[in-house]
Amino acid sequence: MTQAAPLIDAKTANDIAQGRHGDPFAVLGLHEVDGALVMRAMRPEADSVEVIDAKTGRALVTLERVADGLFAGVIPRRKKRFDYHLRMTRGSDVWEEQDAYAFGPKLGEMDEYLLGEGTHNQLWDAVGAHVCTHQDVEGTHFAVWAPNASRVSVVGNFNGWDGRRHVMRRRGATGVHEIFLPGLGDGTVYKYEIIDGAGNLLPLKADPVGFGAELPPATASVVRDLRGYEWSDAGWLSKRGAKHKIDQPISIYEVHLESWRRVPEEGNRSLTYLEHASMLVDYARDMGFTHIELTPVSEYPFGGSWGYQPVGLFAPTSRFGTPQEFRAFVDACHQAGLGLIIDWVPGHFPTDQHGLGQFDGTPLYEHADPKEGFHPDWNTLVYNYGRTEVQNFLIANAKFWFEEYHIDGLRVDAVASMLYRDYSRKEGEWVPNKDGGRENLEAIAFMQRMNEVVYAADDSILTAAEESTAFPGVSAPTSSGGLGFGFKWNMGWMNDTLRYMAEDPINRKYHHDKMTFGLHYAFSENFILPISHDEVVHGKGSMLGKMPGDDWQRFANLRAYYGFMWGHPGKKLLFMGCEFAQGGEWNNETSLDWHLLDHAPHKGMQSLVRDLNTLYRTTPALYEKDTSEDGFRWIDGGNAADSVFSWVRYGKEGTPPVLVVSNFTPVPRTNYRIGVPHAGHWAERLNSDAAIYGGTDTGNPGGADAQEMSMHGCPYSIEITVPPLATVFFQLSDS
Repeated sequence: MTQAAPLIDAKTANDIAQGRHGDPFAVLGLHEVDGALVMRAMRPEADSVEVIDAKTGRALVTLERVADGLFAGVIPRRKKRFDYHLRMTRGSDVWEEQDAYAFGPKLGEMDEYLLGEGTHNQLWDAVGAHVCTHQDVEGTHFAVWAPNASRVSVVGNFNGWDGRRHVMRRRGATGVHEIFLPGLGDGTVYKYEIIDGAGNLLPLKADPVGFGAELPPATASVVRDLRGYEWSDAGWLSKRGAKHKIDQPISIYEVHLESWRRVPEEGNRSLTYLEHASMLVDYARDMGFTHIELTPVSEYPFGGSWGYQPVGLFAPTSRFGTPQEFRAFVDACHQAGLGLIIDWVPGHFPTDQHGLGQFDGTPLYEHADPKEGFHPDWNTLVYNYGRTEVQNFLIANAKFWFEEYHIDGLRVDAVASMLYRDYSRKEGEWVPNKDGGRENLEAIAFMQRMNEVVYAADDSILTAAEESTAFPGVSAPTSSGGLGFGFKWNMGWMNDTLRYMAEDPINRKYHHDKMTFGLHYAFSENFILPISHDEVVHGKGSMLGKMPGDDWQRFANLRAYYGFMWGHPGKKLLFMGCEFAQGGEWNNETSLDWHLLDHAPHKGMQSLVRDLNTLYRTTPALYEKDTSEDGFRWIDGGNAADSVFSWVRYGKEGTPPVLVVSNFTPVPRTNYRIGVPHAGHWAERLNSDAAIYGGTDTGNPGGADAQEMSMHGCPYSIEITVPPLATVFFQLSDS
């Protein structure tokens, strides 16, 4: 390097000092210039900077300040790169650090290829913040997709939130920026500072693929080391696939973790993941459920959204603990024989400025046109499913939860809003598809691809769609044009039957078809019967509150309804609190009203649900042919005058059938003759009017023997007592 040559030209120095240089790795760190080794370091927090030989600890040179915060100098008697540290001083403070600009890129050629193609199904292994060893040094590698940014920096307490300090390396045409920061590890708080293509400084952004987040209302991402957890669920995983088949019992307990149970003695705080791993898991197992389903646990800024407006799709919410503690919760579920399903929201995302919206100054994840990219119902943004990288981001996220957290299922929220471009929109407020229709073809293709990818990776998991329309083939294979979900929520059944139950019993005969109509399509999909959180919020009242009559009748109505539900074809889902007939509408800011279990009617309801689950799980006729027409036969589905329904459920060959009888009037039916398809003894297995549940104890102790007297198209019949407002189960037995 000639004596007259500058250490750095003025324009480059100024661009670096202002944090607006597009390729800082070409400037900062060690570089050979005109035969000399030049060191440049952007350290605006320091008064002076020295270069230290990492092997000897000897100071080689004190750098010269060449611009605001920028230091440079020639390394004497050195021609080749070497390991070094930087020693900074500020007043009386002295500290040493390794230089981020001494490290080469970490992303490999295959990562770069797949990122550029938008097909990196292990996306979270490439981008995000990873605690790792790079060039024999411990630190954290950061990578983020921001293709239209002119500059991206990692900022945090470690660099005074100064975006000039750690400007990232752009990886060619991928649109990904990366940097390795030595010495940073688990718990580091960070965001990305981005300058858009027009030179505008954007609001700080959380990491789209961040594994952790600050406790809301703080909004930064947090480095989380996902390595090292030792799972204890190999036994569960080896059996999981068998438990998720359509011929198996699936009974789901839906839970909002923040309000399931609180600790009033400690400021009414919510339970932690580890406390849920004990208390919630033990409770769900005791109640006989097969699965727990959580409202979304992906990090969300606004608690009132219950998680349905997530910002950090790859981060379990910090409200209840760390990612490793969430893993411990999942592990506890599995060791207790419970599956864990999480609600997943690929349908929309909030407009919070630290989130995905206008991420690099452009509509990167969303549509540019609000007619395509904005949900009027929720004031949220819609993902651009037609963009390969966005589809990749979402599908990789689905895989992430299965692979990194061993979850057993995804329940996909608001599928109807994704399927139709005119969802909740008036004429002129939506854009037709390429064929002029209302279907969102890109969203359909995305859901099909998502199901193909996750089931191909592990066919023991399940996916379920919350879909409220008559869109065909939601749970049909993609090979036959279906969406490929394992199951679909039966929203029509739920709406019809709850409307029926809201009627005064004297009027129910005029609405009889609301209880029978669901059987016209019950086998068109693999259905889950959902009584979810949506049925007990926004002024809809509690399940108990929906029932007419005095207190006794309301409890009896609800017991009869649950019996009807558990006897009906379809898997089961019940929201927390509904199992003990919480009296008030669900409030996400308080605990469930557990004190109600001190009162016999509520305790009786809880016992009924526990026994319904036990009956369901131990009685193959109630689940083996859930999706097959030959698993169901009406005995009398037309007795509107009495509001009595009776049907038989069949299992596989050799399985004793089950007769279910529901009476939705307060009138007991004595000497009631009903047809049965087989001779023999029909034992009463469960009666929702039993005294232990809070009923009148009217019933059929010991059951009834079939007589060779034809009725209801059956060659035999039995004479029974049908209790008021009750559902009774009988099973054919040998005795």
